Amino acid sequence: MEQQFTIRQAAEKMGVTAYTLRYYEEIGILPGIQRNGSGHRFYDEQDLGWIGWIKLLRSSGMPIETIREFVQLTQSGNDSIPARCEILDAHRQKIRSRIDELQGFLVKLDDKLQFYQGLED
Repeated sequence: MEQQFTIRQAAEKMGVTAYTLRYYEEIGILPGIQRNGSGHRFYDEQDLGWIGWIKLLRSSGMPIETIREFVQLTQSGNDSIPARCEILDAHRQKIRSRIDELQGFLVKLDDKLQFYQGLED
């Protein structure tokens, strides 16, 4: 039998708050969370995988609305795979652009740091 986690256990394990998990469920980016007879949420390993994926997408800058669209597509079957790939590819391109921008910043900071260190000598 697959291990199940309470909301508190899932939140702690995934490094988020219980409030965040409730919010994700409420806005539709973490659908299908099971409840026991008392109405308390419980999470399985697949749910934790989704939470990790949502954290990755959010941390990398994907807007909530785009995540919601992606999640809805995953629930609509394999016919939506091309649309899912489009979303992920567009996000990947944004990340690559941001990395290029940050690398440019890093070069300028390194140059300035080298300049100042040269003045110390």
